Amino acid sequence: MKRKLFKLLKILVLSIIALILIVFATLYFSINEKLPEGVAGLEADNFALSIQKAVHHDNYLNTDYIQWTFRNKNHYVWNRNTNIAAVTIDDILVKLNLNDPYSSPIYNNGMVVTSKKDKKIIKKALDNFNNDSFWVVAPHKLFDKGVTRKIVTLEDNSKGLLITYSSGGTTPGDSYLWKVDENYRPTSYQMWVSILPIGGVEATWEGWITTKSGAHLSQHHKLLGFGIPISNLRAWNE
Repeated sequence: MKRKLFKLLKILVLSIIALILIVFATLYFSINEKLPEGVAGLEADNFALSIQKAVHHDNYLNTDYIQWTFRNKNHYVWNRNTNIAAVTIDDILVKLNLNDPYSSPIYNNGMVVTSKKDKKIIKKALDNFNNDSFWVVAPHKLFDKGVTRKIVTLEDNSKGLLITYSSGGTTPGDSYLWKVDENYRPTSYQMWVSILPIGGVEATWEGWITTKSGAHLSQHHKLLGFGIPISNLRAWNE
């Protein structure tokens, strides 16, 4: 009896694994896209400048603080003048010095703590900040150091902007193909990133707000039909 039960359980597990592989293979071959070719130069740079004008990039540059909560669990208050971000994950607060991350103090319930896990805690805070802030300020990072900009002709013959980050952040080498409306405000981007096995997955950029500092930020995204919630989004000056 036990041998039969074990055999049935084994068959069930193998069937589930096979089903998962079939679903993944179907998704991969139906969704996966190659990184498109693009043309660098003045047109691409002007396209990027038009995007930044649409999101009031000048006001962003003069913004002192940005606050947000990502996926209802990671909380941030970023002082852009000092380049220190208060990163709260569960009961841990890291006052993340973005100029010198591993000098950042760590707090637990208001008390400064030190342990052998400090580097791991800081690395987690830094990785989360790099990822979660990108979903807030990516349109303001089109001229960061190490960025290449290329114009791509889309299927409907409109133009898109292909951005590749050769340095910086947690995963250098990632690429994003921005799509915009008639006013050059972003509506979505497709991603070719190391954390996703499928290339060309598209995420929306919606719910644009005008913050107190005057910068325009997006607070709603959808990826494969699932929402990426950003709440408590604020940007202001002292």
